[in-house]
Amino acid sequence: MKLFLLMLVLVLSACEAVPAYQRGDLARPEMAFDVDPLESRLSQHIYFSKEASTGGNGVAAGGCGCN
Repeated sequence: MKLFLLMLVLVLSACEAVPAYQRGDLARPEMAFDVDPLESRLSQHIYFSKEASTGGNGVAAGGCGCN
């Protein structure tokens, strides 16, 4: 129970409201997870084509790699 409370306190302490004047800093292109969205999309397409699977990324591909 003590471990749960400790984890809860740690998780809740990580939440912070970002003021409006600082949101512009977080919206910069270098703060994005993937720098080039087109390259990321292509890599995901190739991966899911080879694996013959799809997984929540909006890619519908078969196993042959012809899509």
